[in-house]
Amino acid sequence: MISNELLGILCCPETKADLVLDDNYLVSTDKVTRRRYRIENDIPIMLIDESEQLDIEVWKKIMKKHGKPTE
Repeated sequence: MISNELLGILCCPETKADLVLDDNYLVSTDKVTRRRYRIENDIPIMLIDESEQLDIEVWKKIMKKHGKPTE
């Protein structure tokens, strides 16, 4: 599991936006890119080419779940 200390240091490599931990993924708080990075064996895979771009509605649901703004 990703510690809060590490989560506070990590950011989206594309936009430098904050990330939220959602199950086994780190999700960018950037509304434009909406990147989701997977975590494998407790190691975040922070490669843009291996991330996925979430649908806007899915991204909004995750942001609301974590108390982040969606606008």
